[in-house]
Amino acid sequence: MGHQSGFESASMTRRTFSRLAALGTAAVALPAQSQAAVDDGSLAALQRAAGPAVPVSLAGVPRGSEAEVTERAVRDAVGMATDFSWLSRGDSVLIKVSCNSGNVYPATTDPVALRAMIALLQERGAGRVIVGDMSGVQALRFSPDATTGSSRELLTSAGLARAALDSGAELQAFEEAGWDGFFEDTPTASGNWKGSILLPNVLQEVDHVVLMPRCSRHLLAGSTLALKCAVGWWRHDSRLEYHHDASTFAQKTADANSLPAIRDKQRLVVTSATKVMALFGPDSGRVVAPETGIVFASADPVAHDLVSLSWLLSTRAAIPESERDSLMDDPNTSPAIVNLANRMVNLWLGGVGAAISSERLHPWAATDVWNDRVMRRAFEVFGGVPDVELALAGGVPAPLSNALAESIRLPAAS
Repeated sequence: MGHQSGFESASMTRRTFSRLAALGTAAVALPAQSQAAVDDGSLAALQRAAGPAVPVSLAGVPRGSEAEVTERAVRDAVGMATDFSWLSRGDSVLIKVSCNSGNVYPATTDPVALRAMIALLQERGAGRVIVGDMSGVQALRFSPDATTGSSRELLTSAGLARAALDSGAELQAFEEAGWDGFFEDTPTASGNWKGSILLPNVLQEVDHVVLMPRCSRHLLAGSTLALKCAVGWWRHDSRLEYHHDASTFAQKTADANSLPAIRDKQRLVVTSATKVMALFGPDSGRVVAPETGIVFASADPVAHDLVSLSWLLSTRAAIPESERDSLMDDPNTSPAIVNLANRMVNLWLGGVGAAISSERLHPWAATDVWNDRVMRRAFEVFGGVPDVELALAGGVPAPLSNALAESIRLPAAS
């Protein structure tokens, strides 16, 4: 697999994390939590979901292809994932992108894939098409009294605003509705969130949601795929609870996807993964462009993320150990750095008191899809491990599709 240099975020650069590394001993000195409290159990605890196989469609894109090839791959993958029977003429659709920063794809959603998705919806009779997100706290501070930073500006920097507006879609930065432009919804999965989560009112105005994440490593969460993309919906007081009560960080990530306001309207998840941010993340890091990139789509976000996480881990594993295992290459593996970085997020969201009192966030190993804590909680919440059926829409070499299929096949418990 080929690669290119990663990019540096204007607000959260490697220099920032060099300082974090120097301060890492401060995190070590903070009160520890028993590792037994965050263990996820063995393969024997995983149950296969009941019901039919869940399709995830794949379309291949050779490295260096023109935009038209990616657009065709989006059309092919989506065409195998849905017949659009859920979409009636004139229905409104919100495409929830991933725009944590203003950095370009794969730090954010692929604008080429976004254009293709908007065109598909319009051809199928959609009326109002909205593209929206609310960016990460390192670039946006949002409170009842003030807003600093702008998701709209970051959507513009990442190329997503132009892709949306040139295609005839609307653009929404959720914070622009103001602190009162959000409503409460409560996860059906209980035990990790204290109560409700605050979501933008626009979600109540639309008929359908299409989720368009990216495939990336993430300093705190290990990865940022479809399930993690939910954070972009939340008002900042909900984000504070997420980061402050960090012992259940992974579980809250999965549980938030059980919000009825999202589950009842989300029809499709589509990812362009022709490039992958395989190290560091979420805004900068080592970018890998595989010889054959893939676009994948599914109606099921858990099935989607099984494939997406496998793809991320395979690109990471292809990087020589000497280039991926140092603290600055991939600090996700350092409990001290991860914990300190999460306290910094708490500082931004809630001040010094929140940073001091926040729980420890324990990272987890990036070895396979079965030991990922977000995935394991998602299996519990959504009825078990989905029986994923890879539907090949063309352009995916057999060795690649076979390797993906094997990596997401639930092993027999020993």
